[in-house]
Amino acid sequence: MNRTSLWTKDFVLISTANFFLFLSFYILLVTLPVYAINDLQSDNSEAGLLTTIFLVSAIIVRPFAGYWLERYGKKRIMLISLIIFAVPTLLYFVPESITGLLLIRFLHGIGFGMSTTATGAIVADLLPNSRRGEGMGYFVLSTTIAMVIGPFVGITAINQWSITILFSICVIGALVAFFLGSGVRIPTSSKPSALITFQWKDLFETSAIPISILGGILGLVYSSILSFVSVYANNLGLMEVSSLFFVVYAVVLLLSRPFTGKIFDLLGENWIIYPTLLCFASGMYVLGMVNSSVLFILSAALIGLGWGTASPSFQTIAVQYAAPTRRGTATATYLSIFDFGIGVGSFMIGLAMNHISLGHIYQFCSFIIAASIILYYFIHGKKVSKKRTLMNKHIV
Repeated sequence: MNRTSLWTKDFVLISTANFFLFLSFYILLVTLPVYAINDLQSDNSEAGLLTTIFLVSAIIVRPFAGYWLERYGKKRIMLISLIIFAVPTLLYFVPESITGLLLIRFLHGIGFGMSTTATGAIVADLLPNSRRGEGMGYFVLSTTIAMVIGPFVGITAINQWSITILFSICVIGALVAFFLGSGVRIPTSSKPSALITFQWKDLFETSAIPISILGGILGLVYSSILSFVSVYANNLGLMEVSSLFFVVYAVVLLLSRPFTGKIFDLLGENWIIYPTLLCFASGMYVLGMVNSSVLFILSAALIGLGWGTASPSFQTIAVQYAAPTRRGTATATYLSIFDFGIGVGSFMIGLAMNHISLGHIYQFCSFIIAASIILYYFIHGKKVSKKRTLMNKHIV
């Protein structure tokens, strides 16, 4: 049976552009707080604001970016957003105070929020309907690989090279993302519509809100890993293997990607969501009881297979039930709520650490994930099961 092509030139270009976007993001995520404290003499709270203000500006702009994508065209808005993303990377060389750096982070977050919304919407248009789950999984894999390479490059640059080289790498990454994005051809079915008028209610795609809220809840859980897993490893005396966490996460995800996306497309999302969330919950519970390098690596593998697979599946669900002209808004809706969960989670877990050990927090998070499985059933899984049952009856 012939299958619609997935690995087109445009798909490869947009996925690679997305990789360089997130490469710059992760390089700066792990290094700017260190730079602010050591070079700009800021305190810990000010350094923490560098991530918060970046995410806040990205969250604010995303709903508007979704509207702009449909109103003015995905290609045009993507290129504008990539320019807005690139310009602040040039400005990082300038500030001599934390105030100036915070302003640049706010501007950079606007470019990041717009560009990641645009690339997510464009890739949804490029993917054939029959392979959207598989294709979205490969697209999100570009983010995962950047999550592994970015911190390694950033830490190496700031420790062994110089902050000038670090910022230069980010500039190059942003420029490469722009040039790759400029080569992407947008399908004719996703051209802008002059008939679309601005209404506040249209900033969010209603059909995407339920699954986006669930993604935000799980984003809260995932933030405990992004922000604190290295702190946890250090507390346990496992710092020598802490750098392997996201490497194992990515390797497991890479090995599983060829078949998990196909299962999504052939059998439906329930066949992926339920087992992967169980895997995610198991990984978090194991992480909470870690007492050796083996368990630490095992938890990374379980979380990589679990959340690494569930996350792109959620984003696929968010866009596939929206009208083609609303995919940009659906993408913005999902990413805005997910980022909000990440931001709130980092803050809440930071406060909780003053009273509860990270191990207990991770174990508690596993129960949140288990509860989210039940929530998924009621907001989406039940509907999918009924739809499949009706389809089977018609076939018979």
